[in-house]
Amino acid sequence: MTFPDFWDDNDKAQSVISELNAVKSVVDHYDGLYSEQEDLQMMLELAEEEGDESLAADVVSGVEKLMRKISEFELQLLLNQPYDKLNAILELHPGAGGTESQDWGLMLYRMYTRWAEKSGFKVELLDYLPGDEAGIKSVTILVKGFNAYGYLKAEKGVHRLVRISPFDSAGRRHTSFASCDVVPEIDDSIEIEIRSEDLKVDTYRASGAGGQHVNKTESAIRITHIPSGIVVACQQERSQIQNRERAMKMLRSKLYDRKIEEQMKHLAEIRGDQSEIAWGSQIRSYVFHPYSMVKDHRTSVETGNVGAVMDGDIDAFIDGYLRHQIRHE
Repeated sequence: MTFPDFWDDNDKAQSVISELNAVKSVVDHYDGLYSEQEDLQMMLELAEEEGDESLAADVVSGVEKLMRKISEFELQLLLNQPYDKLNAILELHPGAGGTESQDWGLMLYRMYTRWAEKSGFKVELLDYLPGDEAGIKSVTILVKGFNAYGYLKAEKGVHRLVRISPFDSAGRRHTSFASCDVVPEIDDSIEIEIRSEDLKVDTYRASGAGGQHVNKTESAIRITHIPSGIVVACQQERSQIQNRERAMKMLRSKLYDRKIEEQMKHLAEIRGDQSEIAWGSQIRSYVFHPYSMVKDHRTSVETGNVGAVMDGDIDAFIDGYLRHQIRHE
């Protein structure tokens, strides 16, 4: 057996093990919910027999909690598209507006990293380009975990901020935009043809927020896919070879995402659907002034607790979008 075959077989074995663990997790989750339901049923019967109002109140509280858990479990089961289970590559790009927009990009970066950490996902910083005075010009992260893409695909689009800018000495209200792009991390099991002659590879010195993301050698890699114009970059790893491998994986994911997008457009044309499939359309507004509200324009889900949202509490928006998509499929 040659080494490449060995590693291919090993990767397949790891993939199968991961699938089995995921299925086991779903079954265990179901068994746990069923067990809670049985416990509550027994408590209810006991409360009725003894006329215990305090126990009855505990049952009501327990049922409410169980219903929330069932709703979350139901959503997990709805994430059944081929790529939902994969890791997600998320990119943020501030729009025009200088420092204000770049600061908005940084705020979104913080929001998504906090959401990922609270949700049990791991986050790896792949590329980070700091802003001129504050914020970021762009950032790319890898969110690792089961169904990471399934959840984060809900965030793809343009995010709008309205607030009194801390960078405006006159205290005027500003509107800023930042785009969020999310693609699944495609592994080698999916064939995407990439010809070496179609690639332009540049090296540069890594930079970032400090610490391990800064080095003095040209280890960072930027790859341009000439036919499509897609550009990817990676500077997280210490060696140029590792950064190139990561960047190629990102390129494969973007090319695959574009392929799927083209297929969707073609299907829409066949159906006679006149609505534009625009990935870059505005999806959500975050208003800090003159009132506090975050509203998703696709589902009308909204909340007045802007602070909690910016601290990573975006599950209601993700849940609303995914259920909206299921209802319209």
